[in-house]
Amino acid sequence: MLNRFKVPDQIAVRVAPEAMRATVTNLFEALGMSESHASQAADVLVYADLRGIDSHGVSNMMRSYVTALQEGRVNAKPSSRIVSDTGPTMSLDGDRGLGLVVGPPAMDLAIERAGRFGVGVAIVFNAGHYGAAAYHVHKALAHNMIGISMSTGGVLVAPTQGAERLLGLNPIGIAAPAGREVAFIFDASMSSVAANKIALLNRIGGPVPPAWIARADGVPIMEESPVPKDFIMLPLGGTREIGSHKGFGLIMMVEILTTLLAGKGGGPFRRAESAHYFMALDVKAFTNIETFRADMDEYLRRLLDCRSAPGERRVIYPGIEEKEAETERAAHGIPYHPEVIEWFQRTCRSVGATLRF
Repeated sequence: MLNRFKVPDQIAVRVAPEAMRATVTNLFEALGMSESHASQAADVLVYADLRGIDSHGVSNMMRSYVTALQEGRVNAKPSSRIVSDTGPTMSLDGDRGLGLVVGPPAMDLAIERAGRFGVGVAIVFNAGHYGAAAYHVHKALAHNMIGISMSTGGVLVAPTQGAERLLGLNPIGIAAPAGREVAFIFDASMSSVAANKIALLNRIGGPVPPAWIARADGVPIMEESPVPKDFIMLPLGGTREIGSHKGFGLIMMVEILTTLLAGKGGGPFRRAESAHYFMALDVKAFTNIETFRADMDEYLRRLLDCRSAPGERRVIYPGIEEKEAETERAAHGIPYHPEVIEWFQRTCRSVGATLRF
């Protein structure tokens, strides 16, 4: 995560991961979730915080989840069900449950089917936000599988050269196992930046870089500036000249493989909340797993050994910084903004949940 998003060390409040996990679990239970569902939801969120994916951890996401549960916009006790099953492919109705709850079991199903058929795909529709895509694809690594996941984000993005919000944020996650090297785990929104990171900038008072967002009339903001009150998200690439048509196409790809493939419309015409795509590929169905791991190690190590450009310290690949953050935060606690701690204190009191830190 870029330094501009991080809570300054001098004001950060460090909380042990297990203390935050227990607090979030208790808070979800107080809002009507079962203990198992609450624990699962908390696991997704603390995973993000522990690995430095702060945009999808408790700081940004808990508020919207709490509000959605209190207002009944998501089902606190969902019972997802398979509505189509061919063996390697499945479609599930998420029963309006949080994606944090109904998503991980679907990824587990994809992994189980990949073990039987070489590949497994599960689509979950009629579900809420599912957190960091990295959490779901990470699950495949323990099974010597490649994990792929996609999700429909909020319809907040304008198409290239457009001035209307017609596209989802639509993240993609991919994980691949390695041997000695840190596993490859990629997780990114196909918008120019995750919308939640704009919330982080607002919290810490940081400026937005050029080509991340557009004014309300669709004109890209091409100089570093404070976050305006009204803005439109741009596709990955920002402008046509620097590749926004690529982000535009990837956003559409995710939409096609999630809500449209589930038969629930796309973009502004979605008919059943969010949809999530989970895929597992069993490496041994394609090649020898040890050969794959050795080849991954060779490739990843060469990237790490790449000569860095002037002014740069090193070259890394997706998964390195997250692993480093996990090691540091497991030892020293997760850093939170004081305002986040105060929100937890107020919210736990208001719903009768126990604060564990």
